[in-house]
Amino acid sequence: MAEKILLIEDEEKLARMVELELRYEGYEVTKVFDGRAGLEEALKGEHDLVLLDIMLPVMSGMEVLRRLRRESKIPVIMLTARDAVMDKVSGLDSGAEDYITKPFAIEELLARIRAALRKQGGEETQETAALVCGAVSLDPDRHEVSVSGTAVELTRREFDLLRYLMEHKGKVISRESLLDNVWGFDFVGETNAVDVYIRFLRAKIDEVFDMKFIHTVRGVGYVIREGK
Repeated sequence: MAEKILLIEDEEKLARMVELELRYEGYEVTKVFDGRAGLEEALKGEHDLVLLDIMLPVMSGMEVLRRLRRESKIPVIMLTARDAVMDKVSGLDSGAEDYITKPFAIEELLARIRAALRKQGGEETQETAALVCGAVSLDPDRHEVSVSGTAVELTRREFDLLRYLMEHKGKVISRESLLDNVWGFDFVGETNAVDVYIRFLRAKIDEVFDMKFIHTVRGVGYVIREGK
């Protein structure tokens, strides 16, 4: 059965071009041209992935994403004409799987879509046990993290990064490997995204609980080790 993609984009010419390319690749496509209508369509639960423009009439893409995440885990790829770091961070923190900046090559968009759908399929079928490293516990199924029994609130991206590090505790993981396995594709020239999210995790775990949990290996990457 063909996978279904919801495209929420107010630039009709761009939307038509993307629709034609996606249909050529075998996807079913539904187009919506404003944020409110797009949110209503997304909440029907009939699609496998959403392509969501940030700049939309009636309701912004960011607001659509925030409201959608209250009720759905459908993968979302943000489309934006802005290349500002804060737009990207805000979208990822609000629960988007990925973003792509206009103008984009259709081949790149297709690769991002395939990566997001593969990841979603794996999450739906794979059963995983809780991960424990010292005082830190992570439950993949419930999306919960705690330190010595105290809950820690993490964004989806922070959670995914911590999960990957804990799955490979004791092993030094390079920034490039983290980008490829956590973000789902290579951020060429933007490996500092990993450093930013490592700082977020340290602020919520290492600093709050006075522990040395995430270690930096200069020139290589990061590793999680047990103990203070």
